[in-house]
Amino acid sequence: MSKLYSSIKIKDTLIKNRIVMAPMCMYSASEDGIATQFHLTHYLTRAIGGVGMVIVEATAIEPRGRISINDLGLWDDNQIPMLKKIVDEVHKYNTTIGIQLNHAGRKARTNEKNIAPSIVQESGFEDVIEMDKDAIINTIKLFKDAALRAYKAGFDFIEIHGAHGYLINQFLSPLANKRTDEYGGNINNRARFLIEIVDAIKEVFPKTLGLRVSAEEYHQDGNHPEDLVKIINFVRDKLDFIDVSSGGVIAVPINAYPGYQLNFARIIKDNTLLPTIGGGLITTPQMAENAINNEDVDLVFFGRELLRNPYFALNAAKELNTDIEWPTPYKRGKI
Repeated sequence: MSKLYSSIKIKDTLIKNRIVMAPMCMYSASEDGIATQFHLTHYLTRAIGGVGMVIVEATAIEPRGRISINDLGLWDDNQIPMLKKIVDEVHKYNTTIGIQLNHAGRKARTNEKNIAPSIVQESGFEDVIEMDKDAIINTIKLFKDAALRAYKAGFDFIEIHGAHGYLINQFLSPLANKRTDEYGGNINNRARFLIEIVDAIKEVFPKTLGLRVSAEEYHQDGNHPEDLVKIINFVRDKLDFIDVSSGGVIAVPINAYPGYQLNFARIIKDNTLLPTIGGGLITTPQMAENAINNEDVDLVFFGRELLRNPYFALNAAKELNTDIEWPTPYKRGKI
């Protein structure tokens, strides 16, 4: 059997293969943040299609934390039932499912004024409210409350969104965080907001906990993989996996090519010793197999490829000379 189709256990979560559905915003929730029939079909189709691990798209912890007004939310108990239905249906196909909790911070697109760790001139995000200590404490509580709702919905894991220039990433990055208090300045202080969020979530969510990071900010004054290693190691004993991405804090050109983020993932993996998910425009089974065999990553995320081909995981097995079980209704179509 190929390594891509081997199982892996992360904490108490057994994942049947190393193929991960990346969290991708669908902008299809109702304006009250409740998942729709589309979301059920969207995620269930990938479970039927053989994906081992589904990460539900960025889900806001409060209304003004949404990337768009049609983002999913977990700030209200009324948002739990539909998410629970998605979880229960996905579980029927032996697929692990978690949810990515997020606050968009200065990058939010709602009808409210955005919050951020700092007002950074000439950043394109000047019109924000700089968070005071009370706002920071309240936001940490919102992450905790959302995590409890995720637990009630039955998710196998939570992924904290600390990447792509959203609020946690804004605190972590010297490009977006110009504070002079205990939440800004040196790397220890810039990591404080993340550390306190991790601690709060751990109080109510005893299951698997991961973190998505932007390991490279593509600017000489921004964070680089070695900086993220230091940040992750502050909370290493409280996390179970790292999902490695890059960019998003500022608008810069990125030389993106298949596997362009794998080296970042390798640095994170080698220096934190945590199970690591990586990828970036990977579209072929062999490239994913090589990434795992080369020990660049432990699991590979697929984004656009799974949008184009929900049954990628079923079909790709043959290319790797691996025989896997297909859902009974689909066996007549097995290659």
